Amino acid sequence: MLYALLDWLQQQYQPPGFGAFSFITTRTAFAAATALIISLLIGGRIIKWLEKMQLREVIREDIGLDHHLDKAKTPTMGGVIILLATLVPALLWMSLDNIYTWMIIITTLILGLVGFADDYIKVVKKDKSGLHGKFKVIGQVAVGLVLGAILYWWPAFSEFNTLSTVPFLKDVNIDYAILGDTWSWLIYIPIVIFIVTAVSNAVNLTDGLDGLASGTSAIAGIILGIFAYVSGRVDFSGFLDIMYLPGTGELTIFCASLVGACMGFLWYNTYPAEVFMGDTGSLALGGAIGAVAVMISKELLLPIICGIFFVETLSVIIQTTWFKYTKRKYGEGRRVFLMTPIHHHFEKKGWPESKIVVRFWIIAVLLGIISLLTLKLR
Repeated sequence: MLYALLDWLQQQYQPPGFGAFSFITTRTAFAAATALIISLLIGGRIIKWLEKMQLREVIREDIGLDHHLDKAKTPTMGGVIILLATLVPALLWMSLDNIYTWMIIITTLILGLVGFADDYIKVVKKDKSGLHGKFKVIGQVAVGLVLGAILYWWPAFSEFNTLSTVPFLKDVNIDYAILGDTWSWLIYIPIVIFIVTAVSNAVNLTDGLDGLASGTSAIAGIILGIFAYVSGRVDFSGFLDIMYLPGTGELTIFCASLVGACMGFLWYNTYPAEVFMGDTGSLALGGAIGAVAVMISKELLLPIICGIFFVETLSVIIQTTWFKYTKRKYGEGRRVFLMTPIHHHFEKKGWPESKIVVRFWIIAVLLGIISLLTLKLR
């Protein structure tokens, strides 16, 4: 909205310097700064309100980590800070004429509302089970369904709607239209649904230590923002031999807003946390990351870009599968890890919480660098 006003002023009066706002890089910088400032300004006030309303984290007593019981005093639902600090700058600085703008904003908002409903039931209604799993999945699937349908049937995407970049291979794209153009949506849309659902749940699983989910989400946002920018530039995409996707540059601005919001949230969420994001934040962040990856046709890179989220989820799957198998075969369930998700495994081994988080951040940065290297190692 602010961008539209500045663009109108530039066209009508041509004030000096206003032309810079036509550049995505300028608006990206302003979006990041705006998101950071908003999260810092409103964060403290929202935390005080959450404390006043006694909206505190629900900790299971059987978790097996005694020091986590102290976290029950910490306010939750802080994902509201992330949502406001991401969506407001995005609306201010993104082009409202761009279809990508509305797809990513609506995706983030709806998944944030699904997470809010889950937190509300847990914290306000005092029901530790939260929103019933099937309703949470219905919300995630509905978002993925709408997103996939738009990406598939929107006329502007017809030339590349079923294509995805294959990492490390030059001029090689995977085409989901293996059933032919008529029925290719039967492959593509379920893939979009799976990605949105999987990544939003993966971030939710990762959100177990102070600053872990917000920090790794910020790193993923930076990497996806770079990919969105080069994919939306005909010169850069041509030089790097990747698909040119007109309009995706606007997603760079959204990614900058998300990064700024996460960094501002970290001011309050870093160890020892003053607030937790809850499902309000984790489902929104995960859904946004998955959606951006799909929109820029880089979903095959998600296991690298979101390597921490991937390993966290994989550890739960391995633990659950092995436990059920050994219980069925030997009559007693056995474990691969001391506890899952895997960050709890390292807690059980005696690692301090802050050390686990920082080391996971370092790994996320390394994975992000590897992801960027795929632009040239092709």
